[in-house]
Amino acid sequence: MDGEEAPNTEQQQDERVYLVPYRWWREAQAQEREVGGGIPYTASPAPSSYSGPMKIINTIFNSDLVFTLQRSTNTSDDHQNNSRPQRQRQQQHDDAEQGCCSTRSSYALLPADMWHRALRRRNDGAGLRKESDGNSSFEEDAPVDVYPLKLRISVIRDTCIMTVKITKKDNANENYKKACKIFTVDSEMVCIWDFSGQTNLIIMNEWNRMSQDGQCQADNEIFLEIQVYDLAELRTCKNEGKKGDLALQQSRTTRSSCTASPGEIALAFGELLRKLWASEKTPVTPHVFKGKLVCFAPQFSGFSQHDSQELLAFLLDGLHEDLNCVKCKPYKEAKDACDRPDEEVADEYWENHLARNDSIIVDICQGQYRSRLVCPVCNKVSVTFDPFMHLSLPLPSTTMRTMTVTVFSTDGSSVPSSYTVNVPKYGKSRDLIHALSIACSLRDDESLLVAEVYSNRIIRYLEDPLDSLSLIRDGDRLAAYRLVKDFENLPLVVFTHQPLKEQYLHSISSPRWKAFGVPLIASTSSVICGLTICDLYLKLLQPFLKSKVAVLDVDQDDGKSSSSSEVTEMDMGSHMEDFEATADVAEEEKDFMDEFQFYLTDEKCQVMHSKIEMSESILQAGLHKQLHVLVCWQDKAMGRYNISLLNFLPEVHKSELFAERPQESVSLYACLEAFLKEEPLGLEDMWYCPSCQKHQQASKKLDLWRLPEILVIHLKRFSYTRFTKNKLETFVDFPVHDLDLSPYIANKSPRPSDHYALYAVSNHYGNMGGGHYTAYVYHEREERWYDFDDRHVLPVSEDNVKSSAAYVLFYRRIQPNNSDPWATPLL
Repeated sequence: MDGEEAPNTEQQQDERVYLVPYRWWREAQAQEREVGGGIPYTASPAPSSYSGPMKIINTIFNSDLVFTLQRSTNTSDDHQNNSRPQRQRQQQHDDAEQGCCSTRSSYALLPADMWHRALRRRNDGAGLRKESDGNSSFEEDAPVDVYPLKLRISVIRDTCIMTVKITKKDNANENYKKACKIFTVDSEMVCIWDFSGQTNLIIMNEWNRMSQDGQCQADNEIFLEIQVYDLAELRTCKNEGKKGDLALQQSRTTRSSCTASPGEIALAFGELLRKLWASEKTPVTPHVFKGKLVCFAPQFSGFSQHDSQELLAFLLDGLHEDLNCVKCKPYKEAKDACDRPDEEVADEYWENHLARNDSIIVDICQGQYRSRLVCPVCNKVSVTFDPFMHLSLPLPSTTMRTMTVTVFSTDGSSVPSSYTVNVPKYGKSRDLIHALSIACSLRDDESLLVAEVYSNRIIRYLEDPLDSLSLIRDGDRLAAYRLVKDFENLPLVVFTHQPLKEQYLHSISSPRWKAFGVPLIASTSSVICGLTICDLYLKLLQPFLKSKVAVLDVDQDDGKSSSSSEVTEMDMGSHMEDFEATADVAEEEKDFMDEFQFYLTDEKCQVMHSKIEMSESILQAGLHKQLHVLVCWQDKAMGRYNISLLNFLPEVHKSELFAERPQESVSLYACLEAFLKEEPLGLEDMWYCPSCQKHQQASKKLDLWRLPEILVIHLKRFSYTRFTKNKLETFVDFPVHDLDLSPYIANKSPRPSDHYALYAVSNHYGNMGGGHYTAYVYHEREERWYDFDDRHVLPVSEDNVKSSAAYVLFYRRIQPNNSDPWATPLL
């Protein structure tokens, strides 16, 4: 920064800033105390302009994490602080630090060099890293629990208060969830000490900008990426000192002594189980259990419908934390695979996991899968082994989507045609163009230019082959234009249509005129002049002539080229012998020119620059790739052409709410294969490649490695986007007696049985707006299935257990040499 010393080589290589737990950093400074230099901030919820029901609605549809950072009052006047005696400044710093340390959520924002030094001291002090051979540079490739988080920061005018916004759009979904756990400003105070100087620099720069602009630009946002090193479990070890070692030793005692005083959720759940298994066969209403649950998870409060899988995931995780014998979790650094055998690396990951997680939930409900990432640029391979509590399997029908696109000719040879193609749901624009090229029989000398049309104007082109199709909603409208190969080297003329009378309803500079029809595009290699523009436009309009549309439709249905006099009637200067009954073509062309007026306009068609005269050349100097022309229509022209055909542009996907669709069917094995197949990461979940030192869209492949005793399978029937919610009623054919997973296990070493039997199903009936949950459970003593529906419990045949309502499946391992698949005890 300005006025500071020149950074050393290490700082030049890494200019990132790191967010770490404050207590972790202070402990790292035990031998080299760095007093002062940090600016304390307090995070609090951002003020909302909504209240009452509108606040709830805004929370549902706007899931961004927003909070404010405000300097501590003790440090609001830096000049005054600097003038105080050293002892007083030291006392002030200690008081602020004590207040920060008393807060459960306290963090430090460190520059890269300070982070590296702290990490070295922590590792050296723990005996995890040997003394280096005189080289003090930090090893960048050493794997640590660091993930990037992008912030949008804006400064409130004339204050030291910053508004911080963390969005799902800017960050990977997993990182966004972690951020929500860190910045819990609604439930507790969060303190941040900034030792990097980034916040002060942002505030000063914004003050200078505002003073120069003379206006407050509230929407000005500064992007800041931080690297988060979140060891949340270290907070539980605070103020323990040497007692922490004793607690760790005591936690290694027997499992029974650990569970003698479990947490509140475990106690409430245990009491609920005792009531359910009591001899009295009466319904149980879990009021007490729900009351304890909502204290830790407010999202399950109230009487609205909740997701049973989300409840199950939270319950299992909560029970594990309550019953976990490891109270002070040791830090275990993950080592790179480095071409070691997968068996060795997997066991290392699993041992590290067990060193921090030791509960009955881990013993019976957690498995392990292998994740393999490959960089598309340098082919760097990263292999990790992660635990799982359940498998969330996609339904194969959700991996594809249908898209309708209307194809326009750019030479006036055919009417527009709409094509519906199947593409990967999370595919790229190249997938759409490839499928569309096959559907419309694109020639080898042609290319397709796909554009999104909104309000009769082109708002963007799908030119980048890696553009994600997930950005295109079902309600959007797409047009594709058949152009000559390598059209990028030729100037394109984009025509937008407007009734001439609209020109007089608004001023010349008004951006609010009313356009109609789908924009038309043509390419030209000749010198562009007014006459060229007119000829191109009249040629593009030929398929829309009312006298020609019917003939063109018939000829296209017959698969033949057009040959009637109606088709060639307006073919400007060709086959003149067929026009004996018509007026001279040149004269008719002149009449057509009088029906249109052409204006140069901008890319958004909001400003008329100048009228195009027929005899004047249009200078291409200063023009970019495209020439945008606004065409004003006379009333006479509006009656000559088929305007409804020119306006026709269907949505990408039209939902038929009341149409009966055939029942889809898919096997559970197909769902598992869709979950395990290799596929590229999304643009929002790109992987940071340590070799390229940048985020790359790597390919990811999952494999099952270690299976639990109890296997929970979640069928992803609900799909969510920013604008739509949907439930799939696909029938999943799942095994009841023998689910064989042996073909999907990558671990080939000796292991327990890979065969499972079904013992319970959670069903969901209804849609996204509302529904009803029931359950099928197998009673092993009576050897029959039961249907649990609120207070009603009735026997049900095994054939009825399979249905399109199945949402969560519960399996347990079949022990070898056991003929009864349900003989394995549950708990």
